Amino acid sequence: MRFHHDREPAGDLTFSDVFLVPNRSGVASRLDVDLSTSDGSGTSIPIVAANMTAVSGRRMAETIARCGGLAVIPQDIPVDVVAEVVAWIKQRHTVHDTALVLPPTGTVGEALNLLPKRGHNAVIVVDDGRPVGVVTEADCAGADRFTQLDAIMSRELLTLPAGMDAERAFDLLHDGRHRLAPVVDADGTIVGILTRQRALRATLYEPAVDANGKLRVAAAIGINGDAEQKAKALLDVGIDVLVVDTAHGHQERMIEVLQQVRGLAPQVPVVAGNVVTAEGVDDLVAAGADIVKVGVGPGAMCTTRMQTAVGRPQFSAVLECAERARQLGKHVWADGGVRHPRDVALALAAGASSVMIGSWFAGTYESPGDPHRDSDGRIYKESFGMASARAVRSRTADDTPFQRARKGFFGEGISTARMYLDPERPSVEDVLDSIVSGIRSSCTYVGAANLAEFHERAVVGLQTAAGYSEGKPLDTSW
Repeated sequence: MRFHHDREPAGDLTFSDVFLVPNRSGVASRLDVDLSTSDGSGTSIPIVAANMTAVSGRRMAETIARCGGLAVIPQDIPVDVVAEVVAWIKQRHTVHDTALVLPPTGTVGEALNLLPKRGHNAVIVVDDGRPVGVVTEADCAGADRFTQLDAIMSRELLTLPAGMDAERAFDLLHDGRHRLAPVVDADGTIVGILTRQRALRATLYEPAVDANGKLRVAAAIGINGDAEQKAKALLDVGIDVLVVDTAHGHQERMIEVLQQVRGLAPQVPVVAGNVVTAEGVDDLVAAGADIVKVGVGPGAMCTTRMQTAVGRPQFSAVLECAERARQLGKHVWADGGVRHPRDVALALAAGASSVMIGSWFAGTYESPGDPHRDSDGRIYKESFGMASARAVRSRTADDTPFQRARKGFFGEGISTARMYLDPERPSVEDVLDSIVSGIRSSCTYVGAANLAEFHERAVVGLQTAAGYSEGKPLDTSW
């Protein structure tokens, strides 16, 4: 990457301060662009769901991996629960989604509680393992919450055999004017659900899978307590990437934990962070990190910069850290500060191998939180920072009340925020479509057929706040 007209900036830059300059391009189509990463994480798109309790659970991990990305299970989750989650994810299909199912005697209230859990927005009514009907929110409208599903379900049901070609499945759904269909095995037992959109995505995304063809998932540990023991336990349950995470990664305890983890001879990539300087990269790589996480204070839930003045504008932090990591034969993940697909593209242009996203994904069907409605009927989920007072209370549940009260004084981050589901893009797959489409288009403008070429060929210009504003679309006339 180089700056336009070789104008080196006088200070540090955020994503809003810069833009990509189009180059002469020989890339004819966005579909010709290879977005697979080379950092050992095994992803086919450079997107990682952050290890935040309000973001990455089993549904998020399954869905992201099916699209080629990776989710990181948070460090606050007990190891035995992580083991269950990992085993469950490894059993998920790489093409069709996991169905929401209820018996015919299930109620409208139960269905309404389940419907916002997944992007396909349907409950399959199952009798003795076989699908007999489908219920959507429209079917529930006007019905009493105690009404049994047998009375309101649609019985016009198309089923698809497991293993059917995605294009053929799409054609059957399209020709029959069905939005979705249960996927069944040879005995007629339901094994999943497929929508038209998912069938299309199966031809556009390559799932992130391990050597056994199972979906990939990462998990995180903190640096306090017996980090070495927890790291070993997570490696034993079969995680594909281990993340050693703390807000201030450039510290002695992080280096000590990294050395302990490296002593376990892990057969998976080790990620560590967060840092914002080349010196931080040097020390974490020397201690054993394969990938360094970059970002202090740019996240939507983070108050670190306002409380402490510590941090660094994210574009410059990624640019410097990625350059040093590349010199050392390692990689960086850009963690935080992305609000639009353009920001993801700029982080990749600066040299990140992947971009970690938190709050943006919290406002989707697949995030772990329960859906709520505001006074206008808009659906939202709650998000919170992982160093906030709320997260600290959860993390210190086993401490004495006195210890918990003391630690509560030092929270950094928002304890509750409303992340509204975008009516146009309520599923994380919808959000990924927007992000991935943007990255692919950026590559075609730059003339890059893959991420390595994208970083090599990217030309970045500096802009004023007015320049940034000029690039925003208008939904009304001026």
